[in-house]
Amino acid sequence: MTYLIGGIQQVGIGVRDVDQAWRWYRRHFGMDVPIFQDADEAPLMTRYTGGVVHRRTATLALNLHGGSGFEIWQYTSRTPQPPPFEVRLGDLGLTAVRMGSWDVAATHRAFQQDGLDLQTDVAATPAGAPHFMLRDPNGLLFDVVPRTHHFARGTPATSGPCGALIGVSDIDRARTLYSDLLGYDAVAYDETGTFGDWAALPGGEGRFRRVLLTRSTPCRGPFARLFGPSHLELVQTLDRTPRRIFKDRFWGDLGFIHLCFDVQGMDALKQACHSAGYPFTVDSNDSFDMGEAAGRFGYIEDPDGTLIEFVETHRMPIWKTIGWYLNLRKRPHGKALPDWMLKLLALNRVKE
Repeated sequence: MTYLIGGIQQVGIGVRDVDQAWRWYRRHFGMDVPIFQDADEAPLMTRYTGGVVHRRTATLALNLHGGSGFEIWQYTSRTPQPPPFEVRLGDLGLTAVRMGSWDVAATHRAFQQDGLDLQTDVAATPAGAPHFMLRDPNGLLFDVVPRTHHFARGTPATSGPCGALIGVSDIDRARTLYSDLLGYDAVAYDETGTFGDWAALPGGEGRFRRVLLTRSTPCRGPFARLFGPSHLELVQTLDRTPRRIFKDRFWGDLGFIHLCFDVQGMDALKQACHSAGYPFTVDSNDSFDMGEAAGRFGYIEDPDGTLIEFVETHRMPIWKTIGWYLNLRKRPHGKALPDWMLKLLALNRVKE
């Protein structure tokens, strides 16, 4: 059996207060369907937590209008630490998460009326698409971009995540992971210079190479229709030495802590990663319980140390009230779950 990438499953977000952060993400990004809420130790992650087993609480939430999820993560055994410097575009790691909008200008107006911390006006990407950036209450950067993929009906301000901005030291080297292994092999643009859409952001006045990667073939897997298409923009600063966003900090500290892909065929993926020079640094090896959900997870590092997570889902709740849990181990390889089943997750929605 080979491996399949089913799309971006979620972005890990380290926060100071999981309840406050999730309330904000529900209100403004529509991330209101919990898949799990779990408070426990993280014994398998000591490689990235100073060799100490720490306690944490985590909530995985989705927006059923489409897109990926947020794994909102808070230490409960220590105080999460911010980066000791201002993160600038081109610094190494997950710089921004891209949120989809069906009308970028309208979303900008709505967020402006809500008094959100808008960082830019609506401007054009190198491909000519409108987008703008804002910060959440923890200072994390989000990029609102056009999206045409709808999963469920409704017109929220945004969908879930549909991509990420990743600072790298060498784009061509990074593509051996993101293009060759993960399948983001199509180049939507490859531009070098200074960019007006970034001028107002920290470090945005500099010179960059920007490469937007998409997929030449659609993702396949149980949740691929919900997650929809996604893209990755690799950013390389050309006129300064970038800093690693999580240098001397722990996984789970404040920021975007990992980018997670939904997979099937974890053993085959692990072998492919090892052969390509990206060995698993963490592997749960078998099912690992996360509250109501369970699955096998593993981590690798990109060439600059950015954490990439893989999750092969084994069990997930569909309708928690009646105790309906789906066993995905029995699901045929590559077969999508029916839309009606995933839309039933709305029964678990948390309303304000």
